[in-house]
Amino acid sequence: MDIRIVVGRNLKRLREDQGLSQEEFAWEADLHRTYISGVERGIRNPTVTVLKKIADGLGVEPGELFKPVGRR
Repeated sequence: MDIRIVVGRNLKRLREDQGLSQEEFAWEADLHRTYISGVERGIRNPTVTVLKKIADGLGVEPGELFKPVGRR
């Protein structure tokens, strides 16, 4: 599976688990909502800097974003 899809699905799952909308999360991570949407859909290829911002916004280690879908 494309790593962008894996990251996007994990981002969406973790964000929704915390009860955050894309807009709320984007504000927390200091990113634009449409960028978060693109990452979640697997059409954006975020840099390691952005992945760190996303992980920090979710309160997880960056490696959590790379775990195979369906595994925690």
